[in-house]
Amino acid sequence: MVDIISPQQRSRVMSRIKGKNTTPERYIRALLKASRLKFTQHDRALPGRPDFVFAEARVAVFVNGDFWHGWRFPVWHHKLPAFWRNKIGCNRERDKRNTKKLRRLRWKVLRIWEHQVETDAVACVQRIARTVGSKRLNLKVVHSQLERMPPLKRRNRLPKP
Repeated sequence: MVDIISPQQRSRVMSRIKGKNTTPERYIRALLKASRLKFTQHDRALPGRPDFVFAEARVAVFVNGDFWHGWRFPVWHHKLPAFWRNKIGCNRERDKRNTKKLRRLRWKVLRIWEHQVETDAVACVQRIARTVGSKRLNLKVVHSQLERMPPLKRRNRLPKP
């Protein structure tokens, strides 16, 4: 498959894609702050630099983009050119390696997908709170924070199988 834009345009487009502080990650961060759970972000000392780290509970949370981390990749990988199949495949392998490393260090690893945040961000925060072992999650405050935020639009970024 031939690229429909010039290499310079492709480079400009790709340079704008962020690896951290993505929209789904910002949503989860705002809701976690509202819930008063204590966390740090992007800890360089941990494999994979998790998006959210709950050190006391030893929980590492990754918020993965559906396309870049290959949600249901085997269903749609055949639609991609070799470069992208390889790129996303390598991302998935790296994710598996980092998960294994964290588990060997006795960390719990939680992966939240972009479409899960777009569909039900509060459920994602509840899942994190359960994994961390927090019994004091105030859902009224979390829902209140969510109401103050602009709505997340579910966009279909994946090729159709």
